[in-house]
Amino acid sequence: MHHVLFKINADGWCEGAHWEPSANCDKRPEGSAVSLLLIHNISLPPDEFGGPYIADLFGNRLDYDAHPYFEHLRPLRVSAHFLIRRDGTVMQFVSTDARAWHAGVSTFAGRDRCNDFSIGIEMEGSDFQPFENDQYSALAHLTGALLARYRLTDLAGHEHVAPGRKTDPGPYFDWVRYRESLRRSGLPGRNDALPRMPIT
Repeated sequence: MHHVLFKINADGWCEGAHWEPSANCDKRPEGSAVSLLLIHNISLPPDEFGGPYIADLFGNRLDYDAHPYFEHLRPLRVSAHFLIRRDGTVMQFVSTDARAWHAGVSTFAGRDRCNDFSIGIEMEGSDFQPFENDQYSALAHLTGALLARYRLTDLAGHEHVAPGRKTDPGPYFDWVRYRESLRRSGLPGRNDALPRMPIT
């Protein structure tokens, strides 16, 4: 996949991404500056890729009868700012200036309600298989665009802000590779000041 140039515009929408605005968002609390980038994984049905179901979930139009797993999703109203599909395509559902509903009950560095101050990126994938090269590439370029707009101080996984409740992005997400791809992408002025991330 050739590299798409991403840029976050004045309204918090990413040029170069496919936009599918979701109603599952609201305003960030006054004074809540964006400082955290949260990485998730998602697949619907579990461990099956492709298809419209993730976008349908975020758009409140999921056909709950299409798969037995979907029944327990019926009461949910959720979203993320971005989804990176297996082929590296980036979809955006919520302006980065708004609060998407992705983290749930969560705590980071002593602060609760991570949705207030984070941007959520869903990687199409699962805890049980590796992510694709195109996904890492798209993630690095998208992160670069976000760093150009926001003073992100930390990158973390859903598992780090909701331990015991969430396991994603899981054991197959390569944090070292993510960090190195950010370094290689030559973020202007940021190479020595990359956000902290949970590399084990």
